[in-house]
Amino acid sequence: MTFGYILSICTFASIYAILILGLNILTGYTKQVSLGHAAFFAIGAYTQALLVTKAGLTFWSALPLSIALSMAIGVIMGLPSLRVSDDFLVLTTIGLNFIVMGITEYFDFFGGAMGIIGITMPTLWGRPISTSGYFTITVFFLMLALCVSYLFSKTWGRLAMEATGEDEEAAQSLGINTALYKIYAFALSSTFTGLAGVLWAHSIGSVFPRNFSFEMSVLFLSMLVFGGLGTIRGAIFGAFFLYLLPECFRFIENYRMLVYGALLTMIVILQPNGMLGRGGLLDRCFSKLTKKKAENQGIL
Repeated sequence: MTFGYILSICTFASIYAILILGLNILTGYTKQVSLGHAAFFAIGAYTQALLVTKAGLTFWSALPLSIALSMAIGVIMGLPSLRVSDDFLVLTTIGLNFIVMGITEYFDFFGGAMGIIGITMPTLWGRPISTSGYFTITVFFLMLALCVSYLFSKTWGRLAMEATGEDEEAAQSLGINTALYKIYAFALSSTFTGLAGVLWAHSIGSVFPRNFSFEMSVLFLSMLVFGGLGTIRGAIFGAFFLYLLPECFRFIENYRMLVYGALLTMIVILQPNGMLGRGGLLDRCFSKLTKKKAENQGIL
């Protein structure tokens, strides 16, 4: 593998990590399962692509507009969650995924099946950013997303979302506006996902409807469940591990996806809470190491 290829893989893994952090707010905290997050991913990517290629905006000027539209659609999608839940909400998000795919594929304004090409790398002080420079930008936004996620996890809002997800009626009896927090969850989650879509569009240089299929939504949810629902560390670990794992099996060519699927299935069965979820395998290991270190230092 060349250095450029490794850099590209790490860039995409970082982009997916941003997305999974957003999905964790919706599904990990409020327990609202989404199988349509590829739609928000597409909205961010296509909006950025149109603004850059057709409106002539720069990466930096189009970025907030693309994120704002993704957030707005997220708020709109949050409204049905006030009336439906569980399986019906899952079907609603799946429907959104297919609606966005249909619009982008059959309307010429969005490039149709041929997609939109010619999405150039951002410029900085009039000069195009290199691959390594774009990786730095992606990592910066990942760190920003991590900081926002961490600060939010320490707020009362996260506790309100978790209470809503565990028992909505009990949360309402405590004075929590569950409807408002459901919409907040969709808005925050779609904001993160829209940002990931923007970064992805410039990284790959083109967008096509097939890039945002239902299978992508399943992959996103798998990353979160594998890493650990409701934990920031689990979201990061799941995104990086499941994106990089197939690359590690390239030496077995056509059998790599078979091995990948078998390993994923086995791990999810053995670790239903995720590898870094509460009570997961790696979480227990870290807890033992922390406890042992504390004992050595005389804290415990």
